[in-house]
Amino acid sequence: MIDSFVIRKAVEEDLPVIASFNRAMALETEDKALDESLIQAGTAGMQAHPEYGFYLVAQKGGEIAGSLMVTYEWSDWRNGLFWWVQSVYVRPEFRRQGVYKALYDWVRSEVKKAPEAVGIRLYVETENIGAQKAYEALGMLRCHYAMYEELLPGE
Repeated sequence: MIDSFVIRKAVEEDLPVIASFNRAMALETEDKALDESLIQAGTAGMQAHPEYGFYLVAQKGGEIAGSLMVTYEWSDWRNGLFWWVQSVYVRPEFRRQGVYKALYDWVRSEVKKAPEAVGIRLYVETENIGAQKAYEALGMLRCHYAMYEELLPGE
């Protein structure tokens, strides 16, 4: 238990809540309405493939207060894995209570124990100043990379 939240890896029963968090986060941060069936399949896909990463949940009083996803990226420059923190969501009524800090502290602790891990990364919407301040308060630094993407047709 950290900061009165129980942090644990997600189990299959948590996936509907995580899917709803992902939809809420996309709507809140990017004004995007994500397809519910696609998000449910996506969360199930992550859970079915632990080699891709995992979900964490923060629980308080039996209720899931927040979650995040960790994925892995191989770095040939460093001969190791970066753990990417993604899909961070904290329910509004639990914000500013240390939920993200508890989740991030768990990730940081596990990264330090993983011999193949070389660091933690994340990306954040450029307009999400509140999240940026939270990440910086926990010791993360803004890096000098810009992110680009090309989606496949139909995405």
